[in-house]
Amino acid sequence: MTGRARARARSRGRARGQESAAPGAVQARETAPAAPPPTEGELVGRGRQKGAPGPFSAEAVLQISAGFQQVKLGERGGRRRDFHDEGVNTRQAMEHVKESKSGTTGSAIQLSANFFRILSRPQWVLYQYHVDFNPPMESRRLRSALLFQHEEALGSARSFDGALLFLPHRLHNKETVLHSETRNGEKVQITVTLTNELPPTSPVCIQFYNIIFRRILRILNMQQIGRNYYNPSDPLDIPQHRLTIWPGYTTTILQYESSIMLCTDVSHKVLRSETVLDFMGNLRQQCGNQRFPEICAKELIGLIVLTKYNNKTYRIDDIAWDHTPNNTFKRGDTDISFKNYYKTQYGLDITDGNQVLLVSHVKRMGPSGAPPPGPAMLIPELCYLTGLTDKMRADFNIMKDLSTHTRLTPEQREGRLNRFVSNIQRNADAQAELDKWGLNFDKQLLNLTGRVLPGERIFQGPRSYEYNPWAADWSKEMRGVPLISSPPLNNWLVFHTRRNGNETQSLLQTLNKVSGPLGIRIQRAVMIMYEDHQESLLRALQHNVGPQTQMVVVVLPSNRKDKYDSVKKYLCVDCPTPSQCVVSRTLSRPQALMTVATKIALQMACKMGGELWSVEIPLKQLMIVGIDCYHDTIGGKRSIGALVASLNQSMSRWFSKCVLQHKGQEIMDGLKIALTGALKDYLKFNNSLPSRIIVYRDGVGDGQLQGVVNYEVSQIIDSIKSMGHDYVPKLSVVVVKKRISSRFFAHINGKVSNPPPGTVVDSEVTRPEWYDFYIVSQAVRTGSVSPTHYNVVYDTSGLKPDHMQRLTYKLCHMYYNWQGIIRVPAPCQYAHKLAFLVGQSIHREPSVQLDDFLFYL
Repeated sequence: MTGRARARARSRGRARGQESAAPGAVQARETAPAAPPPTEGELVGRGRQKGAPGPFSAEAVLQISAGFQQVKLGERGGRRRDFHDEGVNTRQAMEHVKESKSGTTGSAIQLSANFFRILSRPQWVLYQYHVDFNPPMESRRLRSALLFQHEEALGSARSFDGALLFLPHRLHNKETVLHSETRNGEKVQITVTLTNELPPTSPVCIQFYNIIFRRILRILNMQQIGRNYYNPSDPLDIPQHRLTIWPGYTTTILQYESSIMLCTDVSHKVLRSETVLDFMGNLRQQCGNQRFPEICAKELIGLIVLTKYNNKTYRIDDIAWDHTPNNTFKRGDTDISFKNYYKTQYGLDITDGNQVLLVSHVKRMGPSGAPPPGPAMLIPELCYLTGLTDKMRADFNIMKDLSTHTRLTPEQREGRLNRFVSNIQRNADAQAELDKWGLNFDKQLLNLTGRVLPGERIFQGPRSYEYNPWAADWSKEMRGVPLISSPPLNNWLVFHTRRNGNETQSLLQTLNKVSGPLGIRIQRAVMIMYEDHQESLLRALQHNVGPQTQMVVVVLPSNRKDKYDSVKKYLCVDCPTPSQCVVSRTLSRPQALMTVATKIALQMACKMGGELWSVEIPLKQLMIVGIDCYHDTIGGKRSIGALVASLNQSMSRWFSKCVLQHKGQEIMDGLKIALTGALKDYLKFNNSLPSRIIVYRDGVGDGQLQGVVNYEVSQIIDSIKSMGHDYVPKLSVVVVKKRISSRFFAHINGKVSNPPPGTVVDSEVTRPEWYDFYIVSQAVRTGSVSPTHYNVVYDTSGLKPDHMQRLTYKLCHMYYNWQGIIRVPAPCQYAHKLAFLVGQSIHREPSVQLDDFLFYL
């Protein structure tokens, strides 16, 4: 699993308010660190749970609990993150976009988007009631049962979480008193008090729509995994790779520009047919008993597993080597073994009594505001691995077979979304639930008009040229054209093994051939042979690389990570020298060698401070900053922040700085120092400070927008102030998001296709409280293209929306590792590459001597 995938998995684990039905929770005897939560039958007295602390707390009264996905309604800022960043209103502070945030440049294009309007009956209002029980009842199930004895008074459309009741109609009186009786014959008075009337656009209503919609998905027999719902009854099997795909959907209902809409996209969950026990058995065979515990922990910790008996996912946080299914824990007043627990609770027989147990730290809170339950203990035999390993991702056949099911063309995707909504409308139970609340969905995908920005001219050395706008690539056009600038390469070393001598010679000959027309002057390299092991390579580097060395090229016999890491660590930290690694297999295909050598020549030129191409950027004295973050799982879950800033007018020279933060530290504190460093470097480079700074902040997860607005923007302003109080440049901060559900489909000549690169959408599906827009910048050969969402959260520059959109699109042309347009502005991609290199390979701050070079490409 890649670092980024692991980070994704980790955030999914956090996102999950999972009701663990695996053993885990209340503190047990010493024989086991965890035990299952009290089961539903274990209620005593007035529904008091054993061990539950005292009366039903005020915090719990406010909390919309399990049935409402633990989302706090009304009172925002509960324990759970708001994934859709509602309540963050940044547009109101920007005068120049109050009236309109739409651009004007470009030609109109007809699009459809994966949004369905919600049609509710006129005058739709949601009534919120507070429910009191006298005497108090602590079990939520018991409270629901007592309240729902009064269907004739309340009606059949109702939603109750144990404290708050929502109805689509108003009761006759503001306070309604009802009387119920428990099975024990105890009389209970229930007081239902109206507390709020909520219009359809209120945040509580929007959340409520989502709750109702999740109910609809459950009526369709879909299973929730993480935040999305999947259909286990329609699996796609790939038996040759022991994989199963569950098709599903991501769904969100939000207030968009002019109406409340459901945004839905196709999602897939890849499950492996092997259990964790199978995986551990295979691993033991491969590495032997002695190294097994260490390697097993390394492979498994951080992975997400699915338990099919309750369709829940868990993150493996640890392995309990001293526990087996025969261990016991306290359940009520008796001891029960894990083996018997699964037999009685789920009817499952555990065949291997000697397997160790897995530990998952359940994130949800305990009952009635109690502390979180203890870790859940999982049985490897009952856990199925999800997702793909790095080895599987590197297997061309596996990825090809997977993509036939998961990589849908725009036509297939649109068809599947239309089918999904018509299935809801055809299902009698689902329709009855919607009718009860007076809700319905539009039958058609949303139609809207976008704009296609004009293609850019590429300036390279003495020439300029245009490229095919649909291909978004100029690799052919740039051949044989000298670069803007490239330092002559006079003193450089090439390291290779004896076995790879021929491939290395071929590479050097081809480099000489391709470098001349590009204007890169290359002298003969010094070739150094090393033995095929890590210590020999490191020794060879230590003995031969000196202060005069301009560039080091290492031909690696395989793509083993440890060898690559040792090269990068030594040449980025201990002996700062630009370096280029290439795996010998890449050089073994003669027909591809020209292409490979051209790419290597361009990378080497960049890493030494060369400039390849540029586009026209009319704004003068402008500094563009890209920020991204990465989580280093090896280095104690440290955060790594990378900041990359432009130094010249043509955006072809960059300052780069990486900051390592300890777990729990605010990433922006270190980036503040990095930004000050970038401003000082800009001053040295231009003899003046920039009059305008635009920061593109990538790596902001769902629900973190408030943190960026409240904390990071002020840190950026503080860094600027540190350059002198009289220095007040114009500043814009733009949050860049790639992981979004929005999709756009172009309708050209009666066909559904991907929108062309340069398509901008800044109306209908944007949020009214934000200054935001979407750009489809890259072209894809297969599947559906993903737009990128840009949200300008702070802006004193007064740039017109049109200029902001065009500048953003121009910057997607400036990434020197790809002769084409990429999905995000170049500084974001550079920052990502830098943070990834440090987090994956170096685990330390690179030397300051490399700050002005793109050494991480």
